[in-house]
Amino acid sequence: MSRTVENEYRPNYAVPPGQTLLETIETFGMSQAELAERMGRPRKTINEIIKGKAALTPETALQLERVLGMPASFWSNYEGLYRQALARLEEAQALAGEVRLLEQMPVREMVKLGWIRGWEDQIDQLREVLQFFAVASPAQWRKRWEVEQQAALRSSPAFQSAKGAISAWLRKGEIEAQRIDCAPYDPDKFKKALRHIRALTREPQPTAWARLVSLCAQSGVAVVVVPELPGRTHVSGATRWLSADKALIQLSFRYKTDDQVWFTFFHEAGHILLHGKRDVFIEEGADGEREKQADEFALNLLLPPAKFRKFVPVRAGRGYSKSAIESFADQIGIAPGIVVGRLQHGGLLPYTHCNGLKRPFALAIQEPGSSN
Repeated sequence: MSRTVENEYRPNYAVPPGQTLLETIETFGMSQAELAERMGRPRKTINEIIKGKAALTPETALQLERVLGMPASFWSNYEGLYRQALARLEEAQALAGEVRLLEQMPVREMVKLGWIRGWEDQIDQLREVLQFFAVASPAQWRKRWEVEQQAALRSSPAFQSAKGAISAWLRKGEIEAQRIDCAPYDPDKFKKALRHIRALTREPQPTAWARLVSLCAQSGVAVVVVPELPGRTHVSGATRWLSADKALIQLSFRYKTDDQVWFTFFHEAGHILLHGKRDVFIEEGADGEREKQADEFALNLLLPPAKFRKFVPVRAGRGYSKSAIESFADQIGIAPGIVVGRLQHGGLLPYTHCNGLKRPFALAIQEPGSSN
């Protein structure tokens, strides 16, 4: 596996500031009893600080500064680092029983893609994965990705078979969406943006996609592209709400021709306009009434039903030539590849015909969050 292995040294013990305190007073030839007297503190308290049983408070740090001449900040910082080390050791013990969570995660692929760092130690790797998901513990990961996402789990067989991988893919989409500044969601603006975006299907792809991202952001919708994890996710798109005012459309470009990419985008847009903000939609193997509604929304927007119904009977007896498809696409103002894809999907055109009208969609079109 090709990855960068982190080897940061983390000791499996914590040294209390009391140990340095003891060494310091011994250097001064001072006993614990004398130190307690000079500080006006019980001897028992000083002994507990030295043994690490009692915390070294800011008040104690100031008293040590006056008696020993060492800055209060030194003692306070030392105490903070000690408590942090103790907490890390306690966390490591807890995480040791949770490392099997890594078996659900596509760690190898995530490291290769640069989403996370690779660690030799399993506990350190688990910490890295939790940080990627922005959760404090495996319990919180399960709560967020297994409980809160139950609707998606039920609707998508793909999610059921690869929860960890698809959760990682979804989380990466959130991370990329955070880089896109969006206006508060406005459904009317979004509907207007979609009409403009429909015409962009005929434009050069890099320019069209940059404009799409901008128009959607102005409407309160972040659009990101996150490649699928090879052999893991098999997901073409997803839609969910990051907040009440910001929606996310996430595409993988799994299918790399313009008819598939544009249809998937408008399908996801349909979920935003038609369905609730609490829902999560993951496309691949998902079915149900709301998926049919999103399909219908995309088809009707891309191919006006009345015009398409008129085109189909006219050509049915003569077949669908490239020139006829191009002429119809020009008439309704969309890319001809979209017409080809619809005819093929509807069984009106063999999947071997007119594929030259489809354009391959480049994956690396635009860095998420960049401006036009």
